[in-house]
Amino acid sequence: MLKEFRDFVLRGNVIDLAVGIVIGAAFGAVVTSFVGNILTPLLGLLSVPDFSTLSFEAGKATVKYGAFLNALISFVLIAAAIFFFVVKPVNAMNARFKKPEAPAAPATKACPFCATDIPVAATRCPHCTSQLT
Repeated sequence: MLKEFRDFVLRGNVIDLAVGIVIGAAFGAVVTSFVGNILTPLLGLLSVPDFSTLSFEAGKATVKYGAFLNALISFVLIAAAIFFFVVKPVNAMNARFKKPEAPAAPATKACPFCATDIPVAATRCPHCTSQLT
């Protein structure tokens, strides 16, 4: 039983998953810091106010809709940062290193008797009814 557990833990997929989760958490912290410390303060240049103090009373409950608006703005900024600083560069890099696809085999050929385009697999021309080799 212990051998099976060791084999399971040391299997490549589990180790790869663990490394991916740790790297993902660290990357999430970097992106959150970038948005919180660089992009969000730049919103002040666009006269976007801090909404964190906005709220209203509903009976005895306080609804802090400003905190929700700030979270929504942070989400949009995080998505934009990931798209423009990760997805776009990775797509450009993949396109640069992508091998060109081989051209597809032609689907038609010319009939040697009447010069009409016919399917490659044809054994007889449908236009002039000549037997093809």
